[in-house]
Amino acid sequence: MRPTDYKTKQKEIILNMFLENKDKHLTAAEIVSYINSNNYNIGTATVYRYLDRLVSNGIIRKYFLDDKSSACYQYIDPEKKCREHFHLKCIECGELMHLDCSYMQAIGDHILAEHGFTVDNSRTVLYGRCKNCEK
Repeated sequence: MRPTDYKTKQKEIILNMFLENKDKHLTAAEIVSYINSNNYNIGTATVYRYLDRLVSNGIIRKYFLDDKSSACYQYIDPEKKCREHFHLKCIECGELMHLDCSYMQAIGDHILAEHGFTVDNSRTVLYGRCKNCEK
């Protein structure tokens, strides 16, 4: 096996994990855990490098969580138009949800018209408690 074949297989494993979990937000730790539990030989540094490449190429999106030191990633499904909506993050359970709501788009339009600022909806996360955790 040539080294390039090995690297290609590594990339394929990581990308397939995103394709199989299109609606989930995955942390690097979850990806590494999956890789280890399936006996694939991929180093943590390789996972992070490839995640950065996938983000740069617009294949996945990186969301910063509670602070800038932790993040999660999600596959950008061209069918869902994820760039067009805001996101909600539960501070209790950690779930990150899509908020595809025309009202929120109106807020973005207002901010642009009145304040000259374009909101990047794909990177906008509102924090609070989901209905399950609020009970």
